[in-house]
Amino acid sequence: MQPNNTTSKPKGKMFTDYEHLAKLFYSGTTFVAFDTETTGLDCGRDYMTEIGAVKFNSKGEIARFDQLIKPPVPIPRFLEELTHITNEMVADCPCASKVLQDFLLFLNGKETVLIAHNAQFDLGFLNMEMIRMGLPAVPNITIDSLPLARWVYPEFRQESEKGQYKLQTLAKRFNVEVLSAHRADDDARVLMEIFHRILKDSIPRQKDFDESMIGKMEQPVQLELF
Repeated sequence: MQPNNTTSKPKGKMFTDYEHLAKLFYSGTTFVAFDTETTGLDCGRDYMTEIGAVKFNSKGEIARFDQLIKPPVPIPRFLEELTHITNEMVADCPCASKVLQDFLLFLNGKETVLIAHNAQFDLGFLNMEMIRMGLPAVPNITIDSLPLARWVYPEFRQESEKGQYKLQTLAKRFNVEVLSAHRADDDARVLMEIFHRILKDSIPRQKDFDESMIGKMEQPVQLELF
């Protein structure tokens, strides 16, 4: 889910050193692009209904994660229509505490860097569930692709049409195929592809980075489903 703004808390640890993003990416770091669907916009009173993620590094895609979640409150009708996640679909699904245990295993440690679009929204729901479980917030550093896109493409602000930095708008601009908008698994995959494009376009602005590192990339690893 990608709302225009939110006051969701708690906040996560953010990576904002965009001029060294390429160095981070080609140094062997593992990334997880993720997205959540929820029952509303307030992480204090609303709950996740789905979490989707794609794990990858400079060699390629590694694994995917997708799980519907049964929330303790009904999914509002307008969100059923937006996300196509119905109360009937999640009736027999695991609760958030079980899903997040699996998601943490999927992350495989605090060194994995998270990526989300309007990240404080998704982090707010993720970390609120951690708090409800009696656990600390997720320690992983997170890249918010929304301000990253604004940094790489400041000219988009000059366009008359609003919303040029929305995930689906960026996908259309960059010819990234959208299979199922407002579903966490496909939004996460779209986000990964957009991140690759943003990184490529930001190369001229990167510091302490040798472009010869790109040519040393190995063949993509075989995709595994989690």
